[in-house]
Amino acid sequence: MNAPAPMPDRAPVRFPNGFLWGAATASFQIEGDRAGRGDCVWDAFCRRPGAVLNGDHGDVACDHLRLMADDVKMMADLGLQAYRFSFSWPRVLPEGAGASSATGLAQYHRLVDLLLEHDIEPVPTLFHWDLPQALEDKGGFRQRESAWWFADYAALMAREFGDRIERWATFNEPWCYAYLGHASGEHAPGLRDPASAVAVAHHELLAHGYALEAMRSVRADLSLGIVINPAPVHVDDALGDDAQRRIDGTLNRWWLDGVLLGRYPLDVLDDLGSWANCVQDGDEGQIGQELDWLGINYYNDHFYTQRTAAAGPGVSPHVSAPESAPMQVDRPTTDIGWPITPQGFEALLMRLQDDYGAALPPIYITENGAAYSDGPAGAGEGPGDGIDDQRRVAYYDAHLRAVAGAMDQGVDVHGYFAWSLMDNFEWAWGYSQRFGLVHVDYQTQVRTPKASAHWFGDVCRTNRLP
Repeated sequence: MNAPAPMPDRAPVRFPNGFLWGAATASFQIEGDRAGRGDCVWDAFCRRPGAVLNGDHGDVACDHLRLMADDVKMMADLGLQAYRFSFSWPRVLPEGAGASSATGLAQYHRLVDLLLEHDIEPVPTLFHWDLPQALEDKGGFRQRESAWWFADYAALMAREFGDRIERWATFNEPWCYAYLGHASGEHAPGLRDPASAVAVAHHELLAHGYALEAMRSVRADLSLGIVINPAPVHVDDALGDDAQRRIDGTLNRWWLDGVLLGRYPLDVLDDLGSWANCVQDGDEGQIGQELDWLGINYYNDHFYTQRTAAAGPGVSPHVSAPESAPMQVDRPTTDIGWPITPQGFEALLMRLQDDYGAALPPIYITENGAAYSDGPAGAGEGPGDGIDDQRRVAYYDAHLRAVAGAMDQGVDVHGYFAWSLMDNFEWAWGYSQRFGLVHVDYQTQVRTPKASAHWFGDVCRTNRLP
């Protein structure tokens, strides 16, 4: 396995005029305020003993709905031009379908109003993993009917907010919800059933296709996309090239070919065998409707080796390569243990251009960031200044240079959203990992911008890397 070439020496980089700068969050990870919101699969998962580190849950999280006005002002003070967030499906439809919640809708109307008052573009995602538990009880995305549940929800949100929000994403990282939630069981709803995982992977994309149709029937002027998380896949000799092809197939090509070409890769369908019987005639055409933009989330390249007893307990989320296990590589990592691979980011963007050409719509980097535990100087979890998270600054600098390198070679990237605006609930990791530009003291809810926040704010305001 060849290591990527080293990054070039640092030099000033200017981005094109009109490049969009923002930060991202997700509803379950920050909102809090359970009043009126229906249960979602993550509420149920958090109540499962041992499912989430330290028994953490999202009942309060960052208390964002209560502190919304302060948080939006903070975004404006940092110089953000756009804010990517997600609507909570069970907050606006507590049962997943049927009667909507006036309170839930009003909370999001207030958020959108505040953003627009501060000249920040709202960029919502309709589904960031918090499926209403009422729908999970009916089979969730394992059921084909889920495509119509989601399309109805999407149409509701387009009617409510389409006059003030232009740019929308249907799904965030549907691979994670399908395979971490239904194959390895690391995420909600915590199943380990390959057939279910493949059905969810297909029905999410089918739901995406029907949602595009439903939203465009409400307003033809919306800019609609989907957010996926492709990554370069590397394997060692013990695992072998065919496993690399299989993992790449379900992690990357299933989603990209599906939404950009309107067809699934034949080799992936062969790999999945009878698990792919959920795909019916006409589905792929429904999925492959024209996108106005494509969101790419990137954190690191993926490295795999042969699973052995030494790898410890666990089930691979890669159902067509169940013998695979994550491989430790000799390179720096973030505090969550993920390797730092900015060269892979540039290579990924180049691959998108090379593989999909004219079928590739404008790209937005919708998530990119790093977990580092730096807190207020000498205070750990307390309030204060002086959070000098230079490792995060270096991570952002290297990855933005990778984006710029790909753009110099013709990749059409229109914007970048840092993950995350603030520290938050990091799924199965609970509150143990901090991705935020802004430090959150979870006891007091005090927000403290880190050095990375001020650095990124300067990038947003000047449209350049120093």
